[in-house]
Amino acid sequence: MFMRFRNLKSIREDRDIKQKTVADMLNVSQNTYSQYETGVISLTAETLIKLSEYYNVSIDYLLDRTDNPNINK
Repeated sequence: MFMRFRNLKSIREDRDIKQKTVADMLNVSQNTYSQYETGVISLTAETLIKLSEYYNVSIDYLLDRTDNPNINK
């Protein structure tokens, strides 16, 4: 069973960022990044941290565990 990450995809689309742009930032192929969004490939802790910093949102938000994108400090 695949776990789609709705927030990961929607934040990218809301900011008009192409998958290729995010993939380049992560040093992965566009196809690999697409598979992150659809849950075909599991996100590593390192990737989650990079994405959280890139989008300035919480990891819980990226993993659809909350609708609140704010980072608790």
